[in-house]
Amino acid sequence: MADIKRFPFLRHIRSEPSVHVLHYRRGRLVGSGRGLAFWFVPLSSSIAEIPCDDRELPFLFHGRSSDFQDVTAQGVVTCRVVDPERLADRIDFSIDLAKGRYLKQPIEQIAQTVTKIAQQLAWDYMAHTEVRGILSNGTEEIRQRLRSGLLEDPLLEGLGLEIVGVLVSDVAPVAEVEKAMQTPTREAIQQQADEATFQRRALAVDKERAIQENELANQIELARREETLIGQRGQNEQRRAREDGAAQKIGAEAAAEREALVARAKAESIRAIEKARVDAERERMDVYRELPTQVMLGLAARELAGKLRRIDHLNLSPDTMGPLLQSLLHAGTRHLEQTNDGSEAEA
Repeated sequence: MADIKRFPFLRHIRSEPSVHVLHYRRGRLVGSGRGLAFWFVPLSSSIAEIPCDDRELPFLFHGRSSDFQDVTAQGVVTCRVVDPERLADRIDFSIDLAKGRYLKQPIEQIAQTVTKIAQQLAWDYMAHTEVRGILSNGTEEIRQRLRSGLLEDPLLEGLGLEIVGVLVSDVAPVAEVEKAMQTPTREAIQQQADEATFQRRALAVDKERAIQENELANQIELARREETLIGQRGQNEQRRAREDGAAQKIGAEAAAEREALVARAKAESIRAIEKARVDAERERMDVYRELPTQVMLGLAARELAGKLRRIDHLNLSPDTMGPLLQSLLHAGTRHLEQTNDGSEAEA
């Protein structure tokens, strides 16, 4: 907006460097340029102010695809004025000489014109393309079509406008169509996620089975080793029992041999003693066999007297003692003689 200062009968205008000013006096162009500052008489002057900087014109298009689906395209068209005088001939950029504001809305008119052209180009593309094609590569395709169409449009060229750039930020169908189109992809992604989950579970099951098989193999190996240990212990116990039995047998045989030796020694001793007794008895019997009857009777009487502890009653009569005393006397005399004969013979 121009800066206008009012004075009596005169006024002064000062414009920005990015604004092209056209000064008309009595219907004739008397001044044209960017960033001008000059005095003018308001009663005989008319001033137009055309912005020459880049202008961004946002747009939002609603179109329909070839398969009758509503699609929305959103973006920005950037343009600028390259021929201010031509544009001023087509669109009114007059300003209020008191306040410096536009008398009409030329910027909005330019924006409307550019937007309609861009909208027509976008509609033409959408009408010949299915919604899936629009969504898959519609952003870049629409941007290229809008840029080329706007650059080649004769209306914009006749207005003295130049398209600097086109940006399409979003192309989307209605919410229901978008959700329906997202469903297969979402389901495919969910299936992939489920498949990954199943694979993870299967891998976990395989690992768990491998762990269980490993544990079972360890248990089998431990059981086999335990069986081997038990068998070895049994063999050791059997060997120990056999060795103990053999040792006991050897000890028993040794004890039996010792007892047999002792028994044989005792038997030999008893045999020797008995033999000595038998020999002595035999010799004594031989001695007694040669003794007279009276001597034998005397010896028997002596033996009997030695065994009797007490005599309660003794009856001696002449008939009994007489012959007995004679026999004893006779036997003693003979024994004495034999003794003397033997002593002399030894001497």
